[in-house]
This record gives sequence, structure tokens and C-alpha cells, in this order.
Amino acid sequence: MAAPVDLDLAFAADPELGPELRRAAGAWLDPLEGADLWHSLLSGWLGQLASELPPQLRAPAYSLGLSLVGDAEIAALNADWRAQDGPTDVLAFAARDEGLDDTPPLPMPSWADPEDDPAGSRGPAEPLELGDIVISVETASRQAPGHGHGLERELRFLASHGLLHLLGWDHPDEASLTAMLARQERLLTTPGQPE
Repeated sequence: MAAPVDLDLAFAADPELGPELRRAAGAWLDPLEGADLWHSLLSGWLGQLASELPPQLRAPAYSLGLSLVGDAEIAALNADWRAQDGPTDVLAFAARDEGLDDTPPLPMPSWADPEDDPAGSRGPAEPLELGDIVISVETASRQAPGHGHGLERELRFLASHGLLHLLGWDHPDEASLTAMLARQERLLTTPGQPE
């Protein structure tokens, strides 16, 4: 199992989500304990994926946002960013989306490589910003029974899907969707992960 990577995680869970959802999601929605759980999970996944990443996404440290919201908030984002009506389960807003323009991704500054500064005199590396993952807990709660598992696992499944999108994975056809879902399953079944 790969070592977790350094991760700066901005985590938020909508405090307006109802008590039934909070019970079903357990600690994953808690502002403090949830932040620790998500940080551990996502940094572990980034460690596992490190060798698969293209050079422009390899970094000693990462930064990303994870927001757990209700249907109304994700529906507004879905309408604004995808011109789609209604809620969806997960949205990923990649900070390094090469499709937005013809400029290449920004290179990591040389000072961010610990090999260039073994004494650490320049301080810690600036994290590579990956973007934001937004998950609708309400939609996830409706979907979970149909997938044969509880809300906690559905949230982790959606987070893995969002993370892979931030790292450049996409599923424009059935074959690429199958490959992406298989990679998600390997992330979710890594030893030491919650069931």
C-alpha cells in the first residue's frame, strides 16, 4: 500500500442537512471528525494514485476542497456549470482542466521539489491545487439502497469518482466508464479503508 501524501483539505458539510442523513452518514458529516476521516481517506487515495498520474499532476503536496451539500445547492451548481436541471450526485471542478484553454498546465516551481531543497530552508512545498468535489448527501442517500450499500459507502464512492475526475479521468464512453468504475472499486477496497 502506498504512503499517504501531504494534503491540504478544505472540508465543509452543510449544517442544514437533516438528522436522519446525519445519523446515516455517521462521522463522515461531522465538521471535525469528518474532516479527519476525509483527509485520511483522500490523502491515502492520492498516495495510491501517485504512480499513475501524468507528470503535471505529480506533486509532493496537494490541495482540494470537499463539500457535502443538499440537493438544492448541487442543483444550483449543476444548472450554472453544466446547464442541467435538477440535482446530481457529485460534481468535480478541476483546477487543472486542460480543456478550458490551449495553455499548458502550470509547472510546479522548482522550489516545491524537496530534492531541490533537502535542508527544507525554503519551507514546505506549495500544494498543487486540484479543485473541488461537491457531493449531494440527499441524492447519495436515495442512491445507496439501489447500489446495495449504506450512505457512508456511497459518499466514499462518490468522493472517489470526483477525485478521479480532478486527476483527469473521464468517461465519455462505456469502456472508459467501466475502467473508471474499476479504479474506484480498487480505491474503495484498499486494505485499511472503512467498509
